[in-house]
This record gives sequence, C-alpha cells and structure tokens, in this order.
Amino acid sequence: MRGAFARRLSELADNDRRICLLTGDLGFMALEPFSERHPDRFFNMGAAEQNMVGVATGLAEAGFIPFVYSIVTFATLRPYEFIRNGAILNHLPVRIVGVGGGFEYGHNGATHYGLEDVGIMRIQPGMTVIAPADSRQTETALNATWDMEGPVYYRLGKNDKPIVPGLEGDFDLGRAQLVKDGKDLLFITMGAISYDVAHAVETLEKEGLSCAHLVVASINPAPISDLVAQMRRFRTVLTVEAHYVSGGLGSLVCEVAAENNLDTRVIRNALRLSPDGLTGSQDYLHDKYGISNEKIIAKAREALAATAG
Repeated sequence: MRGAFARRLSELADNDRRICLLTGDLGFMALEPFSERHPDRFFNMGAAEQNMVGVATGLAEAGFIPFVYSIVTFATLRPYEFIRNGAILNHLPVRIVGVGGGFEYGHNGATHYGLEDVGIMRIQPGMTVIAPADSRQTETALNATWDMEGPVYYRLGKNDKPIVPGLEGDFDLGRAQLVKDGKDLLFITMGAISYDVAHAVETLEKEGLSCAHLVVASINPAPISDLVAQMRRFRTVLTVEAHYVSGGLGSLVCEVAAENNLDTRVIRNALRLSPDGLTGSQDYLHDKYGISNEKIIAKAREALAATAG
C-alpha cells in the first residue's frame, strides 16, 4: 500500500503546492515517486518523530498540508502527545501515515509491531482514522480525504500486491464495504489482513459454509449504519484484525452491537497477549498469535459449531 500511497500523493502534489511529505529517516525505495518529483517539498527529518510532528503542525498552521511518514509505532506512539496537543486540539490538517501495521516488521522485534495504533488514535475526537485493506483502496481513500479539514491517520500495509476480491478499491468515509455476501457467519475486518480473511472465506465456502465479509476501512468516523444493518442479519460475527483485542475494530464492533441492542454474538479474533520476545516472519507471528489463515478458519468453524449447538 505504501507504494500506491507515494505514487498517488505525488500526483496530487502536482496540482496543489500545499502538499508536502516528511519522513522519519525511512521510506527508501518507497517514497521516491514523491521525493524525485517534488524535492522542494520532501523533508527527511531524521529519527526524531516528535520534532517531525511539531514541524508538520507548524506547516499546517502556515497553510500547508503535511504528510508525516514512519513505521506505525514511531508515527503514533512516540509523538502521541505532539499529535494530540498540536494537530488534534488545533484541528489542523496534519496527515499521520503509519506503515506496517500488526507484524509486518516481524523480524525487527516488538518495538516495531503496530498493535495499538488504531485504539489510541480512534479515542481522540476529531482524528479521522483510515485503515485501507489493499493498495487500490489506499488510493481511493487518499483521493477522498487528503484535503479534508482536521487531522487524519492512515494505517498502511507495506505490500502493494495483495488485492481483496470484491473490494474493487471502493471507499467512502463513514461507510463499510460488503465484499462477499453469505448467510452463516459475518466476518468484519480492517487493514491488510482482510486479504487473508477473503481466502479463508473461500476455503470455508468449499466446505459448504456460507460466510459474508465486511471490510471496515473507515474506523473514525465509524460506519455505524452499515455495521448495524449487516450485523442484524447474523447470529454470529467474527472480527479479525492485526491489533490488540482491546481498542481496535473488535472493540468498535462490540460498542455498536451494545449501543444498538443487537442480538448477535461478537467474537474478536486479535492479539490477547503481549509479544514475548520471540521474533520471526509475519506469517510465523500471525500463526503464533492466532490470526493466521489457518487459525482464522479454525475460529470460524468453532464459532459456527457453537451456533449450531
């Protein structure tokens, strides 16, 4: 998704000189579409994310639209107070771009795992939170939100290649996208793991299990009406996210279910334990923490068996 982001942002910047891009000393072999096309509006701020957000806040106050780019943890956790006190409280158009949600930087260790970013960002009133499911939706989401008022947080995956079947790049702020319909169970997903869930749905369908799949890329504002409409159709809903179980998509879905008196069981498939120090590939870590394709399928079978019983 980061490649699609850099290409589309550079195109938007062709026609609007307010757009600038700041990076925390990373994005090499990713941000060149922008840095080579607009070198006068590209700034490597070094490994100093708090200062980078502070500079972006000043640029936004001066009339620019700054995009701040770093790995998820360094884009959100390290400068969190600066984001809150600067962009959010002053309602400034600072764009925080966090790359590599979940375990995408698996071999780098726990400091690089983006497992709480959506939770801490969505609790802030006035912060728009977007987690596209693939590169095509990244472009559409950027088109829809780059010049909106107030701050935006984009949670982007590293990989541009996986495309979620049925999504077709669709994105509407405050809405969710039903990419596959079914009748036995509803999957609700956010971010890059939506691709894995789409393939889990295909596997379950071959077993005679009919599953629907709802993609939520607009986390804040939340697609409340779409969630209510779809959840009312199912006895069981299974949320899947590369995030801690608390604060993210699963929590959002439970809030919607409770506040709208929905008679449906919500099962949250996300991380329930803090990483223990063992590192490895994203696939290894997804399996270890219960969000691999195989574990998703097993959880769905378990949920459907419990419903049938």
